[in-house]
Amino acid sequence: MSADELRLDLEELRRLEGLAKRPRVLSVLANEIRTVDAKLAKATSPPAPQAAAAASPPVVTAAAAPAGVNYVTLGSFSWDQDAEKIKIYVFLEGVEQDKVEATFKPMSVDIKFHDVKGKNYRCAIPKLNKEIVPEKCKVLVKPTRIVVTLYKASKGNWLDLHFKEDKFKPSMDKEKDPMSGIMDLMKNMYEEGDEDMKRTIAKAWSDARSGKTADSVRGLP
Repeated sequence: MSADELRLDLEELRRLEGLAKRPRVLSVLANEIRTVDAKLAKATSPPAPQAAAAASPPVVTAAAAPAGVNYVTLGSFSWDQDAEKIKIYVFLEGVEQDKVEATFKPMSVDIKFHDVKGKNYRCAIPKLNKEIVPEKCKVLVKPTRIVVTLYKASKGNWLDLHFKEDKFKPSMDKEKDPMSGIMDLMKNMYEEGDEDMKRTIAKAWSDARSGKTADSVRGLP
C-alpha cells in the first residue's frame, strides 16, 4: 500500500474516532490508528543504511618461513620500561613489516625477520623475567630499527628481561636435610664471591666437617 493511501486511511480512521461513542469501538479504532500510523512512518522514512560489518580484531600478518630456513641470531638490543610495558629496540635496517613473524607467549618472545637483504634474522627471549599479555604485544618496523612493545601482566619494575633464579635463596624442600639448603647457599656464595668471601666460606666448610657448623655460619659476613 502506498503512503498516500495510508494517509487517507489514517484521516478516515481519525474522523470515525471523533464520531464514535462506544468504548469498544473507540478501542478498536485506536488500535487500527496505531497500526496504520506505524505503517505510514515506515513507508515515508528513508531506507536505513546497511549496517557496517562488525569490525574484526586486527590480524597480525606473519610471514611464515618454510622449513629449513637458517637465521642469524640477534643477541644485541636495548630496552626500556615503564610500569605497564617494556619496549625492546632492535637495530636492523631493511626490514619489511609484512615479513616479520612474531610469536608472543606469557613467558617468551620469538621474533623473526625474513628476507632482510638476503638474510633471515631472529631475536628471541625463551624465558622472560615475568609474565606478559601476548594479545596486546606488537612489533613496529621503523627505517633503522624495530620496536617491540611488551605489555606487562602486572604493573611494576623488571630488574631484567630474562628470567633469573635467585641463587642466594636456600632450598626449602621439607624432604631435604635443613643443613643441605645452607650448604647450597654457601656454595653459591663461594662461586659468586670475591677472594675474601671464598677464604671465609672455605674455612666454614672445613669447620663444618669438624663439627663447628653453627659457629662457622654465624661468623659469615
